[in-house]
Amino acid sequence: MANTYTQIHLHLIFAVQHRRSLIQQTWKDRLYEYVTGIVQQNKHKMIIINGMPDHLHIAIGMRPTQSLSDLMQDIKGSSSKWINDNNLAKEKFTWQEGYGAFSYNKSQLPNLIAYIKNQEEHHKKQSFINEYKEFLNAFEVEFDEKYIFKELED
Repeated sequence: MANTYTQIHLHLIFAVQHRRSLIQQTWKDRLYEYVTGIVQQNKHKMIIINGMPDHLHIAIGMRPTQSLSDLMQDIKGSSSKWINDNNLAKEKFTWQEGYGAFSYNKSQLPNLIAYIKNQEEHHKKQSFINEYKEFLNAFEVEFDEKYIFKELED
């Protein structure tokens, strides 16, 4: 689209099905590279990616040429297929349905980058569910508890 200028920065959060800790230290960097490739192949800019064994945080510069839902479907579908095709997880890997997406202006990016970079330290003090609810509340997103990422099932 000629003469289209945008600055769209998004923080994306999504979890492993049933919040199982399936993302292993031994292959998480390869997963991050794979997801980065998907983002870049769709002409978006990867700013940072990091996470925990049960969820990911991604900050991107998004181009308006694709819908967010299509991008997320590509990221989640392609990456879970890649994980399964390469037998990386101890069991069948799937991402939980849904995701969080929060917009940031350019001046907020340094704090967002630091936050995503320090996930391991952050989660020593706070659970993923509480973290996610804080984002929803801070961004004034109405939500129903029954649709929040599910806790690990016994």
